[in-house]
Amino acid sequence: MPFLKITLLYPLLAILLNYNMALWYVQEHLPRHYQVKAAFLYNFTQFVEWPDNSFPSDTTALVIGLVGEDPFGSFLEEVIQGEEIKGHPLSIRRFEQDDEIRDCHILFINLLDDAKLTKVLDSLKGQSVLTVGDAPGFLEKGGMIRFIAVDNKIQFQINPDASNSAELKISSKLLRLAQIVTLQNP
Repeated sequence: MPFLKITLLYPLLAILLNYNMALWYVQEHLPRHYQVKAAFLYNFTQFVEWPDNSFPSDTTALVIGLVGEDPFGSFLEEVIQGEEIKGHPLSIRRFEQDDEIRDCHILFINLLDDAKLTKVLDSLKGQSVLTVGDAPGFLEKGGMIRFIAVDNKIQFQINPDASNSAELKISSKLLRLAQIVTLQNP
């Protein structure tokens, strides 16, 4: 009987070992720029103020949402694990469909389809959601922060008009690090 228990454990151990190896591979080979972007998303939580009505209670989670393909793997969870901002725990929420988006404070938008990107940004107008992406034309479509690569380094641009219209206050410390993009309203 002990032999039977051991032989049943081997497949389970093999599955666990393969899972851990796959997880390690993904984390080790996750493009470095997405690791940097994940760290930026976390840091944005410290330099943006949301209106009081964005949090129903003092302990409501500050939610970082993702829509579209998730380029972060588990790295974003690792970055925010156990962190709080002004008493608000941080959490991650992935949205499968762009029409499911609700109840988040930061939204990383990774949609390749221009029409879907525009639809998501339009649906968030008037809401206090910090929109972040890296698609060309992201700020022109109404996005607030766009990641860009300059000399193999991740930097970001900010559209302060879009964040102001969403009643978000971006710290001057963060604004000093960004390229400010002002767009003419039609």
